[in-house]
Parts: sequence; structure tokens; C-alpha cells
Amino acid sequence: MKSYTEYLWFSTAREREFINITPRVEECLQKSGIREGLCLVNAMHITASVFINDDERGLHEDLDGWLESLAPHDPVSRYRHNDTGEDNADAHLKRTVMGREVVVAVTRGKLDFGPWERIFYGEFDGRRKKRVTGACPSNGLCRAACRVQADQGARPKAYSAPYAEAEAT
Repeated sequence: MKSYTEYLWFSTAREREFINITPRVEECLQKSGIREGLCLVNAMHITASVFINDDERGLHEDLDGWLESLAPHDPVSRYRHNDTGEDNADAHLKRTVMGREVVVAVTRGKLDFGPWERIFYGEFDGRRKKRVTGACPSNGLCRAACRVQADQGARPKAYSAPYAEAEAT
């Protein structure tokens, strides 16, 4: 089976942020040559999410406010997870609510969305450099696995999938 993998880097300006990653997933799909199948997009970072929704600022503000009301960041002492010295327990809960992954049909080489649908990366513990992985194997399944993890130091901008697997642990 032929496959295609690409690593994308970005940094969020804020602690919590929603980024439309649809154009980048579409680029991965185009480069892969996949014409029909499914595209799986997942965030492989425990305080991040991938979801599908409308690209509308008011909705994003509503989502952010709603998530903050469900799992407020402060006071950090309210969460047992933060007893470990972390201060991001709320980000873990927000990721749980928003989900880890999405699957989109691929038809005639394009993501087959409903009206207004776009793919978003949701960051809930940001302001640091992140890596997004897009991989597309052939045979009817395009897997744009948006693996996101915190930057642990200087790394090459592109490398093979086995290296990324080792780094994720």
C-alpha cells in the first residue's frame, strides 16, 4: 500500500484557540493522489482536539465560552491532576468534550463536506510550537492523522513516520 505523510508546524498565540486546518488537510489529500475513500484526522496530543464545524467567529467564541463554563481554568487547585505540578487539567477535560478525531469522505479527490463544514484544530493548552502530521495511504483510505505534540526541542522540519512514532512516546 502506498502512503503519504507530511508534518506541519504551527504555534498558537493564545492558551485556547481554534484553527481552521482544512486547507492543510486538503493539501495532504491532493499530494496523496487519493481519489475515493475516507480521511481520518486526529490530534495526538491529550490537550488538543480535532472537530468539524462552521468557520464563524461568533460560534468559536460561543464554543470557547461554553467549554470554559464546563471546565474553567481557574482556580487550578480545583483539579486533582494539577496536584502533580501541572496547571492544565481543564485542557484535558475540554479535549474530552470536543473529541480526538474526525472522518471525512473523499470523493473525486476532494473532502466531501456538508454545507459550511470545515476541520478545526482545537488547542486548549497552547502558546507553544506544535507538530501536525498528515498521512494518506492509498487503497481507499486517506488517513490525514494530525498528530499534535508539544515541541521537545530542536527537531528537523520533516522526517519519516517511524521517527514520529518514537517521538510520541
